[in-house]
Amino acid sequence: MLSLPDFKEKQIVVALLSYGDRVSFKNDNIIIAHENGIKHQSSCHRLFALFIVGHITITSGILQRSKKFGFSIVMMTHGLIPYGSWFAAAEGNVILRSKQYGYEGNEIAMHIVKNKIERQIAALKKRREKSEKLKNALLKLTEYRARLDEPEEIDLQSLLGMEGIASRVYFGAMFEEIEWHGRQPRAKRDIANLLLDIGYTQLFHLVDAMLGLYGFDTYKGVYHQDFYQRKSLVCDIVEPFRTIIDQRVRKAFALGQVKKEDFSVVSGQYRIFGQDSKPYVRLLLQELLEHKNDIFLYIRGYYRAFMQSKPIEQFPVYNGGS
Repeated sequence: MLSLPDFKEKQIVVALLSYGDRVSFKNDNIIIAHENGIKHQSSCHRLFALFIVGHITITSGILQRSKKFGFSIVMMTHGLIPYGSWFAAAEGNVILRSKQYGYEGNEIAMHIVKNKIERQIAALKKRREKSEKLKNALLKLTEYRARLDEPEEIDLQSLLGMEGIASRVYFGAMFEEIEWHGRQPRAKRDIANLLLDIGYTQLFHLVDAMLGLYGFDTYKGVYHQDFYQRKSLVCDIVEPFRTIIDQRVRKAFALGQVKKEDFSVVSGQYRIFGQDSKPYVRLLLQELLEHKNDIFLYIRGYYRAFMQSKPIEQFPVYNGGS
């Protein structure tokens, strides 16, 4: 298994391809080049994941190196919509998967939702000026969090309902000062929702790649239930980390880093393409990379706790990093 010191040395490369750019490999190095020369070069030995934004011809050589060096490839359109992926994952962890398929109960799901609400509370508390709406949101979220400590069993449907209500309260307070039409995944009715989708997509694929290190069946979740072709376990594990993206998006608006002219409206939905997308992809990815070690440690802790059937108190908690 990959250790934390080794993981710290790993790179996550985002290739934002322009017309004429190409991705190739030479002497175990990945090279992103244009006709005018090399734009980026790094060793495959240090590569953890390669995000390619734009269209590319995938050759057998690229896929062979992905397997050899253990890095994942995620391909996205210029509109930042994923269209393909190739994950380097541990194979044959039969004991782990047997435990996944045999697990029943809501304890882990409740643990994850508790942690998510705790991070939402912490994110709102960081706001210097607290409006009445924000104060009320903090009171409600604290109440929802406390309910999850009550001894009686909460069934999955009740947990889903509570988490959904808590999220609506949280988002309403988090983005009260900007144009916001409520959190509507994939609807993209405003710029904030579009940026959240971009950041959450990056987070999703990063978590997916890390879960693959241990051989999890990422389609088998504990909170998000089984659904055809949905990576439910990835959906589970990203929950406590979503506020990393939320806070960075809000900060981007506060610092004037969001320029409305960079965005287009297509069929009632906001879109961003090509060169205009690069600053936003970079700032969101940079924020995630500052927390990548925390995410790695959480997933390693989750793997150990799950494999050893530890009590729920010994499952990992994300506390926002050191």
